[in-house]
Amino acid sequence: MSMSGAVDLSAVKAAAEAKQKAEQARAQRAAQPEGQGGAAAGVQLVIDVDEATFEQEVLQRSAEVPVVIDFWAEWCEPCKQLSPVLERLTEEYAGRIVLAKIDVDSNQMLFQQFGVQGIPAVFAVIAGQALPLFQGAAPEQQIRQVLDQLIQAAEERFGIVGAPVAPGEGGEPRPTAPEPPSNPTLAAAHAALDAGDMGGAIRAYENVLADEPANEEARLGLGQARLLDRVQGADAQRVRQEAADRPDDVAAQLAAADLDLVGGHVEDAFGRLVEAVRRTAGEDRDAARVRLLELFEVVGPDDPRVTAARGALARVLF
Repeated sequence: MSMSGAVDLSAVKAAAEAKQKAEQARAQRAAQPEGQGGAAAGVQLVIDVDEATFEQEVLQRSAEVPVVIDFWAEWCEPCKQLSPVLERLTEEYAGRIVLAKIDVDSNQMLFQQFGVQGIPAVFAVIAGQALPLFQGAAPEQQIRQVLDQLIQAAEERFGIVGAPVAPGEGGEPRPTAPEPPSNPTLAAAHAALDAGDMGGAIRAYENVLADEPANEEARLGLGQARLLDRVQGADAQRVRQEAADRPDDVAAQLAAADLDLVGGHVEDAFGRLVEAVRRTAGEDRDAARVRLLELFEVVGPDDPRVTAARGALARVLF
């Protein structure tokens, strides 16, 4: 990770002042009485941020601690896989980073300001400077490496080290996650998915569905795992170029549609496959149709974009 691509944000002072500001903030916090922002006061590590609170919660805090930004949306299934991992790691880093969660549907100005191309997308802000970290869901080990590099860069370049907190001092608790599944095979499938072991996750979800064909959680997890398994290691530039060069090649369109969806370009993925169904026949057409139905399941049947794409598919088929 390099700071060379950082984008200056005009709402804060130059990065050269960051070290002094961080030291002043730490000194002020340490001097305050306990319970009034002093060293023992609770520090909220995972925060929901909107356009109104962005300057205070992100820009100003970035002078004291690296702020990681998670751009997400309720309809984005890969976001639902990534966000819990980011939240857990933020708590584990115990004050060396802060996680700011931004719902892109409610904060389009911030979405555009950062030049986000698709979600989930993860950025960082250090001393008022923003830099992209990664886009799309990623294995936990890779995320951990990126965060380690971010923390190192913040300390070496700006003297920003955060404010370490002890366990239990992470501020007001966020809503607790649902209870873990009672089915141990389903729990193992979820764990494999979080760890980036897509093969293990697929096998475990399939085992759950063999015993419980109506298990909605396993069905959704299997769709996500298969999608992420297909895009692992893909050369995105090559895949997209092949899809552009060979519009009648169904395999090329399927691969590009998978990348579209993982990158948060839901409508692009659906439109690409509807067009593939329209242009082809026989086995190729059936392959495009089946993949489109699989992606519908990943996004969720109640999503309005799924409803629209179902209508487009019906018009092409009938």
